[in-house]
Amino acid sequence: MPDLRRDPIVGRWVIISTERRGRPHDFVKPQSGPPVSTALCPFCPGQERLTPKEIMAYRPQPSGPNSPNWTVRVVPNKFPALHVEGDMGREGIGLYDRMNGVGAHEVIIETPNHVEGLVDLPTKKIEDMLWAYRDRMIDLRKDLRFRYILIFKNHGASAGATLEHSHSQLIALPIVPTSVQEELDGCRNHYQQKERCIYCDILRQDLSDGDRIVAENPEFLCMTPFAPRFPFEMWILPKRHAAYFEESQKSQFEFLAPILSESLRRMDKVLSRPPYNFILHSSPLHEKTGDYYHWHLEVIPKLTQVAGFEWGTGFYINPVSPEEAATFLREAVI
Repeated sequence: MPDLRRDPIVGRWVIISTERRGRPHDFVKPQSGPPVSTALCPFCPGQERLTPKEIMAYRPQPSGPNSPNWTVRVVPNKFPALHVEGDMGREGIGLYDRMNGVGAHEVIIETPNHVEGLVDLPTKKIEDMLWAYRDRMIDLRKDLRFRYILIFKNHGASAGATLEHSHSQLIALPIVPTSVQEELDGCRNHYQQKERCIYCDILRQDLSDGDRIVAENPEFLCMTPFAPRFPFEMWILPKRHAAYFEESQKSQFEFLAPILSESLRRMDKVLSRPPYNFILHSSPLHEKTGDYYHWHLEVIPKLTQVAGFEWGTGFYINPVSPEEAATFLREAVI
């Protein structure tokens, strides 16, 4: 069972998951080799036996679970950071706090096509992926042990992807992460002072300024944030105030899928298909944040390294202004 341990100084929790790896040679990076054959890829159709039994799948025609003919498939992570089974086991050990590593760790296989990246998918398939996110969040929030669900995608080895077949991940946590809590506190403070959502204020200002807009449709805005940590970082925000991603409706996904696709294609055009991460920021599952929080997606190309200065100060050095990045992205011919 993994451990969750709390840093007593800053309150940050870490997962000690020794089942994933742990000996010194496990951390030596192998030399990059040829792509994995589809015959060995556990995410390809026909290889369903190589993954844990599926949690959910979308199939155009009825067929049995753990069989081919799926369009999106969700399975438990074979090497989970947290385990669904067990109780919380909260305890104090002198000065320190710990609990059992209870949670959920799932993989969303976005396409059956091994060589098709998210950027290559038709918008309808991206919409199906978003529905899978929503369905899993709605199911997992029934488990009152879980307080926060993070959905993220690592694309490319240097962005943390261990398999090239396009997929994203979901981790349900029994605590609200420190960085998420800091964001919530900032939103709450703004609302208490001005009785307005800060993300709604950002939307109004950036739509008025126009300098950081990358793409726009009736329901969503893609922009570069005013103070980005990383070059060409993008945010995608719903124009209508909404705190919980899992409460999104079909009409919203019909607009979110194309703007996500367009944003990724613009990034690929400008930056020659970079590795990247995207992270879905949504409200904690059981907190009433509807007045002041605003869900959104962050897309972060992996172009620079976080090094000593950043770790030592929390400051980020970004060599590209968000206005310049937005201009490159907005004017890219796709």
